[in-house]
Amino acid sequence: MMGQFGRAPSWATYLAEPEPIPSHARPWENRMTTDTQPRTDRITRWLLVGIGIYSGLLVTLLNVVVLSSGKVKDRAIFLMADGLILFWIVIGGSVTPMLRRRLVPRLAAIPMNWRVRFVLFCTAMALLEEVITTTMTNLAPVFGTTPEEAHITASTNYLKVVCFHSVVVFVPMFIAWAWMLSRWDFSPLKVLLLFGITGCMAEASINPTSLIGGFWLFVYGLMVYLPACTVPGDRPAESPRWWHYPLAVVLPLIAAIPVVPVVILLRQCLGVELFPGT
Repeated sequence: MMGQFGRAPSWATYLAEPEPIPSHARPWENRMTTDTQPRTDRITRWLLVGIGIYSGLLVTLLNVVVLSSGKVKDRAIFLMADGLILFWIVIGGSVTPMLRRRLVPRLAAIPMNWRVRFVLFCTAMALLEEVITTTMTNLAPVFGTTPEEAHITASTNYLKVVCFHSVVVFVPMFIAWAWMLSRWDFSPLKVLLLFGITGCMAEASINPTSLIGGFWLFVYGLMVYLPACTVPGDRPAESPRWWHYPLAVVLPLIAAIPVVPVVILLRQCLGVELFPGT
């Protein structure tokens, strides 16, 4: 993926308070046993709302400017980003409360190690997100250009994207989060926010303007939010201290570093070609 901007998303749906869930289907129930956690979750929620409003206003303004500029390449990239925001953040975010009620209890009931389930679920979410981004890249002719000229993924080939560029690097990040969640009791909203910040930093390594495009926080955050909801609340995890929050942002990036040269070497050995600069 490349850091670009898109249409203003609607954040309110999945940031709203979730509807009550039966007690037997709430692996995260024990997260709310202290006064501190609800209070910090309220702060997290308002931070996400603020970032959402800022991002919505910013990308709307940029869309108005770019789509009226007549620059075919920039217009195509922004339309691709619009598609990502529409399908992943707006539509995906809108169905997240329903999935939390119906899907999460079923997944939490699967008799397997919750860390393995978390990593697999995160990976599945990332694979789904890349279906959208790769589809947008392949729609370049519809937007008046070619995928080589305008793209938001490293290739038009889905398997090349996920196996040799994006998701293969995300997996160690998810493993890092599984380890952190086994030690510290981050709530699902905090996991969304922190991994979203990590994602913004990762996108900024490709395109520095991604740091000002707040919607990337939700693109990445939604990969881990539902998986975080399946983490059992009664596990022996401590409340995070202040320094655990910056660590949670940086540690996934550190975990991914050893994988990057391996992936690059595999691309060279197998002759896998990606778009230049990705």
